[in-house]
Amino acid sequence: MKIRILLIVLTVLAITGCSSRQIYNSVQYNQRNDCMKLPGSQYDECMDRVNKPFDRYEKERNEALGK
Repeated sequence: MKIRILLIVLTVLAITGCSSRQIYNSVQYNQRNDCMKLPGSQYDECMDRVNKPFDRYEKERNEALGK
């Protein structure tokens, strides 16, 4: 259910012309909220994955796409 809501939010944001950074920040915010539901070390591991700066994410994404 959460994924469905997230996809709807992302679609609306994309249609309204939000930048990639804004969409990334929105997704990151939702992921952080999900991390808060986890206990101790799982929380720390989750936050380590989620707290990737946008510039690093964009670079990795472009490399994966061959750009």
